[in-house]
Amino acid sequence: MSDLFRIRIANPHRGGQVALIGKEFMDHNSAHRSHRIGWLRAAVLGANDGIVSTASLVIGVAAAHTARGEVLLAGVAGLVAGAMSMAAGEYVSVSSQADTEKADLELEQIHLDTDLDYERRELAEIYMDRGLDAELAHRVAEQLMAHDALGAHARDELGIFERVAARPIQAALASAATFSVGAAFPLVAAYFAPEGRMVSLVAGLSLGFLAVLGGLAAYAGGARIAIGVARVTFWGALAMALTAGVGSLFGVAV
Repeated sequence: MSDLFRIRIANPHRGGQVALIGKEFMDHNSAHRSHRIGWLRAAVLGANDGIVSTASLVIGVAAAHTARGEVLLAGVAGLVAGAMSMAAGEYVSVSSQADTEKADLELEQIHLDTDLDYERRELAEIYMDRGLDAELAHRVAEQLMAHDALGAHARDELGIFERVAARPIQAALASAATFSVGAAFPLVAAYFAPEGRMVSLVAGLSLGFLAVLGGLAAYAGGARIAIGVARVTFWGALAMALTAGVGSLFGVAV
């Protein structure tokens, strides 16, 4: 009985019945992956940016025939600067989203306070547009608004859901952390690589890290793993090739 939970199903003829729904229902429901979009995007973006930008920086500086200590210094500086840039960017972006959501909710509350009947009809029309008949749509709107009027309009009119609401601090910390983790991989590779092979080893290992990251992200999101691997490695290789070219050019010029 521990794997079961109860749910009441409305039945106008029998006054409702209690159904036992097993664990397989929960497993089926948890198979959907849309709830992962928020954290998956932030984690992949941060780690991918950390690998690509730091590896490109290390490769560009190393290609200019710079000593290992200076290469590592540039890489560490890039890690710190990149992590802070990611954190600041995410905080500003998500704060703007949070401000917009807050303003919309305040305006919606004013509408509810001044013309509740109109807002009830508006919500019912939204449900009718989604396929409910008029009678059922009005009943649903009335019952949901009796329970939480602002919450109902936030979800179904404004598209604001509590589980995906903007959280600036959380987004900033997550982006900085994932960037730092991603940036650490090419730095470790640069530290242990022989100076004569630093560029090739950092590039190869970083592309390997990107491939693993792209594959994991695709798997978690339910996409094709080959596509996920191909797109991150392509753009990573392009970035590293360009910075290596710049480093070689200035190294020769000096």
